[in-house]
Amino acid sequence: MPKYSYHEHEGLFSVMYGKLGETFYFIFRILLGFLFFAHGAQKLFGWYGGQANTLTSLMGVAGIIEFVGGLALLLGFWTRLAALGSALLMVIAYVMVHAPDGFIPLVNKGELAVLYFIAFLIVLHHGAGRASLEKALFKKELF
Repeated sequence: MPKYSYHEHEGLFSVMYGKLGETFYFIFRILLGFLFFAHGAQKLFGWYGGQANTLTSLMGVAGIIEFVGGLALLLGFWTRLAALGSALLMVIAYVMVHAPDGFIPLVNKGELAVLYFIAFLIVLHHGAGRASLEKALFKKELF
């Protein structure tokens, strides 16, 4: 019986992902972190066409979590902790803001909250990956 390498039984995408998977995940984490950071900056500072909110308001607290969580994801520092807090925020946002207008995300305009929630679950599972500030400082992931 001939011996095959692991990748000979897989499709082209599996081979490519096997070689580039860490790079894809790094790009995913950086973009996710920047976009969530930008949402927080909108709420806190009025950047990117947003309106600044007071820190003690509900939108202000959401902005703090988005700003800090996005920055943590972007830098790869306490990544899983940031993903957990951000995922919980998206659940709260969906229940408080979107669900009262119906359960279906396309109807209640909650698609972004659902997509962010799913993305944060992926980060919660995979952690920081490569190029992490936390790993550079502590040689391992603490959270």
